[in-house]
Amino acid sequence: MTRFLAYSPEQVFLLPPNVKEVLGADHLCFLVHEVVERVEMKRFTEVYGEEGGVLYHPSLMLKVWLYGYALGLTSARRLEQRVREDLALRYLAGGAQPDFWALNAFRRRHGRGLNDAFVQVLEMLQKLGLARIGTVAIDSTRVKANASPERMEKIEQQRGERAGKRRQVRRWQKACDGDDPQEGAGASVGKACEQLQQMEVPRQLESLPKVVKRSRTDPDSRFLRERGGRFVLGYTGEIAVSEDHFIVAARVTQNAHDVHALVPMVDEVERVCRRLPQRVLADSGFYSNQNVAQLSARGMEVYAPDPNLAHELNGGPPATGLGRMQPSDPHLLAMRQKLRTPAGQQRYRQRKTIVEPVFGVLKEQRGMRKFRLRGIEKVNNEWMLAVLAFNLGRLYVRT
Repeated sequence: MTRFLAYSPEQVFLLPPNVKEVLGADHLCFLVHEVVERVEMKRFTEVYGEEGGVLYHPSLMLKVWLYGYALGLTSARRLEQRVREDLALRYLAGGAQPDFWALNAFRRRHGRGLNDAFVQVLEMLQKLGLARIGTVAIDSTRVKANASPERMEKIEQQRGERAGKRRQVRRWQKACDGDDPQEGAGASVGKACEQLQQMEVPRQLESLPKVVKRSRTDPDSRFLRERGGRFVLGYTGEIAVSEDHFIVAARVTQNAHDVHALVPMVDEVERVCRRLPQRVLADSGFYSNQNVAQLSARGMEVYAPDPNLAHELNGGPPATGLGRMQPSDPHLLAMRQKLRTPAGQQRYRQRKTIVEPVFGVLKEQRGMRKFRLRGIEKVNNEWMLAVLAFNLGRLYVRT
């Protein structure tokens, strides 16, 4: 009598009839399935016309992509392979095996549908008492583009043209300064005069146009400064996070500075959640007197230090004016007074605990350090898939 269980990998039947017997009833794939089944798919289906071949159902593709992004699978080729191998993905695909062409086409095509699905999922979360927007933390991060840096202008050609103009100037100057061997009384001016008459006086050297570093493979990408002074060719991913760590607004921009994003992100929160937050937390990069004035006029409390005050709060010297240039803007003075109080500092410190862990998950666990697609509209689709998957993963942890 053997002590070992029977082992036969060549047997015909390997999996049980019910997937839940293997994965467990509380597996993430079942939550993804239940949520997507409650999403109205009109924005997805209206994109397709009556003509053409048979397509995979948008619900199938959305479930597969959301579960893939929840696992950090952002490559269509890797996802195609995993759909054949992973039991949870096989369940979400209903036994179908979409190839990477179909997967990529869905991701590129459905920007409006993904945005609408994001709004609907947030409505579900708020009905469950989650994604509360009493306090919202706003921040941004740089995400690399799927592009190689190139100079759009033909630099070598411009350098050659400039060098040619310089050589022309030197020849003209040499002809002017050269001695005529026949110089003297009654002598002709010789060949020097004929050369000067035939030579065109060079125009003033034109300065080279300012070179803008971009990419031919992805013209929408920009060179953006990261922390530490480094530059990255990519986009700016912006999010607004609720107090219970759900993303309540997200978008991708070409903004090189965060100061232009604060008010638009609050507007995005209002559009998605249909109401304004009570408090807005942001770092010093988002601060401007005008931003604080606009949000305060709309009844919101803003906790965002100016750069000098942020340096003071991090252990630097007190933020004061330079010489006779004392700050006089009432919003700046009020913000400094508020954030110097223990209550104001405690509220502002919540920003790091709310939004920074979300970026950590998106970039370290979900692979959102680099976009796969090109063009701002398509990378917005990628960002929205990652945000949707994050919210579903957060709901899975909470339930």
